[in-house]
Amino acid sequence: MADWDINFISHEDFKNHVKATIRHYGSKLKPYDVKKFNSNIVDPVKMVFDRAVYGESWGQIISNEIFRQRDKSNTNEIGYFHQRLFEYIKNCHVPANGQEGGWDVIYEDSNGYTVDEGNTVHKIYVEMKNKHNTMNSASAGKTYIKMQNQLLSNDDCACFLVEAIAKKSQNIVWETTVNGVKVSHRKIRRVSIDKFYEIVTGQSDAFYQICMVLPKVVDEVLNEERTISERTHDTVYAELEKYSESMQGVPDNQTMIMSMYMLGFSTYLGFKDYNINEER
Repeated sequence: MADWDINFISHEDFKNHVKATIRHYGSKLKPYDVKKFNSNIVDPVKMVFDRAVYGESWGQIISNEIFRQRDKSNTNEIGYFHQRLFEYIKNCHVPANGQEGGWDVIYEDSNGYTVDEGNTVHKIYVEMKNKHNTMNSASAGKTYIKMQNQLLSNDDCACFLVEAIAKKSQNIVWETTVNGVKVSHRKIRRVSIDKFYEIVTGQSDAFYQICMVLPKVVDEVLNEERTISERTHDTVYAELEKYSESMQGVPDNQTMIMSMYMLGFSTYLGFKDYNINEER
């Protein structure tokens, strides 16, 4: 990319990282048939309501559900993107899974980072989360205790909970509850990802720069990698429609609804005569 202006990561490294992230989608890009679609058993009643309330076609409702299933499992891939990108940024280290205390990122600064007035540290241990609301109280407590233990073993450090989707741009003391007791420590902080980028790169708009080039690089990768960019052809709606057309004793305007019901209720009383999925 001729107009690459980011100086804390090269175009080649960023492009390779985007490519690796897309490849992590893996099996989620495979087409959905009825068996795969219903592998966790969908909720037919919800789909009946959704179709009526939102005024969508069955094809669109099914497409929405397929997208939801794919999207639900993509969180790990986005976490991979955010975490592993720091491998390419100076003074940042991304430990192997489960190694070095299980931290997501470790940042070292020989000049020191000033946490607040009179408190300078030379190492920051990072736990990363994609969204601010993904931690329940038990998980938050466990993470906080982990950070406390790190401070006990090395007081020349700080511990950050870095959130990609925070409530707002922030770098604040993390206040939470552990075993029913409110806790806080000046070296245990809750930091939005833009503020963390600012710390490790020295540039206040570093994360903004990443966001601005991301769409172009994603398109660049997909244009070069045909096997990745090929769109999947899902067959769920066509299979259900074909099944509904062969139903006997069901009013024409109810056949597709019955097909949906059979995804979840094929063994229930009253539904057995219409079995759509003998293997399940």
